[in-house]
Amino acid sequence: MEKLLPVRLLPAFKDYLWGGTKLKESYNKKSDLDIVAESWELSCHKDGQSVIAEGEFCGKTLSEYIDINGFELLGTKAREFDYFPLLIKFIDAKNNLSIQVHPNDEYALSVEGEYGKTEMWYILEADEGAYLYYGFNRSITKDELEKRIRENTILEVLNKVSVKKGDVFFIESGTVHAICAGIVICEIQQNSNTTYRVYDYDRRDKEGNPRQLHIEKAIEVSNLEKAPEISEKAADGVLAECKYFTVKKLEVNGKASELLDKTSFASVIVVDGSGKMSIGRKSFELKKGDSLFVPAQEAELEFEGELEVIISRV
Repeated sequence: MEKLLPVRLLPAFKDYLWGGTKLKESYNKKSDLDIVAESWELSCHKDGQSVIAEGEFCGKTLSEYIDINGFELLGTKAREFDYFPLLIKFIDAKNNLSIQVHPNDEYALSVEGEYGKTEMWYILEADEGAYLYYGFNRSITKDELEKRIRENTILEVLNKVSVKKGDVFFIESGTVHAICAGIVICEIQQNSNTTYRVYDYDRRDKEGNPRQLHIEKAIEVSNLEKAPEISEKAADGVLAECKYFTVKKLEVNGKASELLDKTSFASVIVVDGSGKMSIGRKSFELKKGDSLFVPAQEAELEFEGELEVIISRV
């Protein structure tokens, strides 16, 4: 059936003040924005939707495409979610992002009217000496957290982690965190845009106003225990696996394949190299930065070339 063919996606772009130009320069992103901090590669979120790039449904949002062709395109596991479950981004941090935290489902649904946000990061690029913040370097109390936020000393108790290309971080909701300067990542997350900003280096927005902090909410939802050690990932290509998503990395040096089934759609993101992807008799040329949505079905994706892809499912 025609609707079972993969569709190529165009992203929604965000020009947050900390962003750079690497997504346009190195990941084939076409945008009139001077700064492209984020490209939302797979998104049905109201704050920025992916758009079908070609074919019968060219120009329609991913949400419109799903409405036309039926929710069954998402697979049987999608029935566990009230709406499209994933949001996948490229993020170019030329400068530090704010120190922030995301709530869990229970808190976010009751306070914000949308699900919480558990996410994972795959490091695509990292400048020499690049680092990020991941949780606390020791356990603290709510009182200490509030005091340090208000006195601008929170960086002293954050867990600072050096990063390199290929590193993986699983950021469970409630984990205080920040991507810092000189890092490009692919982020796979719950379909949520709820972020509580804890600390922002006293930066100002385009109008010269301090960027809003969400101190009370952040204190309510933050995990105050010492951050766990970053564990080595399994060698079978699985980067992350939780109740919200499973993420695999497929390195193609010549030929490789990935089996699909009816439990979930697949997102295919090309993070390096070039080649092609085939399903049945249909082939798609692939280059760095490409994003494709593959409807749930019993099939085999076949890859050829020299490339690295991230495959995400629910």
